[in-house]
Amino acid sequence: MDDSFAPPPFKPADALVQLKRTLRDQRGLAERGSGFDWKGHTVLELSADAQVIQARLAKRPARTPEWTSFTLKASPDVRRFTDEVKKRMAQWDSDE
Repeated sequence: MDDSFAPPPFKPADALVQLKRTLRDQRGLAERGSGFDWKGHTVLELSADAQVIQARLAKRPARTPEWTSFTLKASPDVRRFTDEVKKRMAQWDSDE
C-alpha cells in the first residue's frame, strides 16, 4: 500500500486569482489589466491557460524593460515566483 500524499491538481485559473491577490497586497505594486506597475512602470505581466501560468517579471523598472519569463506549473512554482517578486522589489528599492 502506498501511503504517499498526492498534492491536489494544479488549477491555473484559481492559482492566478490567488497570485494576483497576493501581489496586490505587496506595497508598491498596482494592478493594471493583466499586469502590475511599480512606480509608474509595468514590471509584471501574467496570463494563464488550462495547464500553466505564464509570467514575465522585469529585471528592473524601465519604459521598455528587459523581461525574465517564468512558467508556473504547480503551487510551489507560484510560491517561488512570489518570493522572486519580493526579492526584486527590495532590490529596486535599494537601487533608488
